[in-house]
Amino acid sequence: MQRFLSSITRRVGAFVLTTSLVLTGAGAPLTSGAEARERSRLPVVRDAEIESLIADYTRPLLKAAGLSRSGIETVLINSNDFNAFVLGRRIFVNTGAVAFTETPNQLIGIIAHEIGHLKGGHQQRLRDRLEGAKVMTIAAAILGAGVAIGGSVAGASGAAGAGAGIISGGGAMAQRSILNYMQGEESIADRSAVSFLAKTGQSGRGLVETFQTLERGSIFSAARGRNYLSSHPAPRERITAVEEAARRLTPYDRTDPPALAERHELARGKIAAYAGGMSDVRRLFVKNPRGLGALYGDAIATFLAGETASALRKMDGLIAARPNNPWFHEMRGEILLEAGRGKEAAASFSKASKLDRTNSGLLKAEIGQALVVAGNGADMKQAIELIQGGLQSDPLNAAAYRYLAMAYARLGDVGRAELATAEGHWNAGSLTEAKVFAARAQGKLQPGSPAWRRAQDILKVKSR
Repeated sequence: MQRFLSSITRRVGAFVLTTSLVLTGAGAPLTSGAEARERSRLPVVRDAEIESLIADYTRPLLKAAGLSRSGIETVLINSNDFNAFVLGRRIFVNTGAVAFTETPNQLIGIIAHEIGHLKGGHQQRLRDRLEGAKVMTIAAAILGAGVAIGGSVAGASGAAGAGAGIISGGGAMAQRSILNYMQGEESIADRSAVSFLAKTGQSGRGLVETFQTLERGSIFSAARGRNYLSSHPAPRERITAVEEAARRLTPYDRTDPPALAERHELARGKIAAYAGGMSDVRRLFVKNPRGLGALYGDAIATFLAGETASALRKMDGLIAARPNNPWFHEMRGEILLEAGRGKEAAASFSKASKLDRTNSGLLKAEIGQALVVAGNGADMKQAIELIQGGLQSDPLNAAAYRYLAMAYARLGDVGRAELATAEGHWNAGSLTEAKVFAARAQGKLQPGSPAWRRAQDILKVKSR
């Protein structure tokens, strides 16, 4: 989904977060040099609208699990594959999982399952089980187990055979350990998910529907790439058990609130537009081409195709229909910003920020970024204040540091411009680049000043 990633980079910043790429139910971080390089390429998408939606799905489930104060965060991954997984204190959700699920309840069920892994400490349990094994043996076992189980459930003998071949290189003992883990811990996570859904008064139907749809669609096929059930094997008896528990313990026939369903459709439309343009939007909304999600996707796809005037007209129509939707105003700002109309973009971003109940740091920073693009020197101090305010609540916004550096440079404050660039690299996990710019900054800053000491802090760190 490179187009989505590049577009998000241009909009609100997409940065790389160093973390594991192993896609299993509970995660299994590896520590080799090659794995470290893979971690540095994990494509994390920053988008205030979708992050807000996922946070609203996740918050009550974490509370039900007793994890609301555990510092767990959700991370959006730029991938068409339907997948979600946990690692450390993070829940990773692919953009493909948002686009694939037709209702909020379906994605909520998947997130509840992942929180079940966190609650059960399955990641640490797997790590203990495999301690001392070689990295390649672990990786082969994890990959092979997913392919083998998925292939056997779907009746794909070729996939099952391929999985067995992968596993054979990893050792029979690792194979049995991984298989036992995946079958046992996945079922535990299922039961936990149903429990969390019940405690929050939500239906378990979505989780069942997702498993059933994936199974019917033969998503296990190795030709389809990574997918949720290739790493979360779900035999028919497991799906049946989840359905029985969901019908018994949750309000199974309860539907999603209309406002939440609409937000989900809007997120799907945005992802489809950035992933594949107008064609993907039309395919996704073939059953409801005039719904708000389809119209939103259409407007964004029009913008990405370079048709600024048409895109603005479409966004204005959406704003007329939902004047208090902050994300429509934000997208209007994005369109204006791309057209070089920074002052107007800043006004749209400001409107979006005032309407945003999540107090998003991304939105706050965007107002300042638009003022930087507008280029009026008299606005640079205000732009710096706005961007810094956004970074206080969201220090991982890579784009904001770039614009902050530009604003300082336009004021002739090269030292702070170099420091902003250093801090951007630092928060993106690039220690070497951060130190280069921190050293440059120190040469231009007053020794002992707060800015000079911030640069010194970066230079003193031995590892990120």
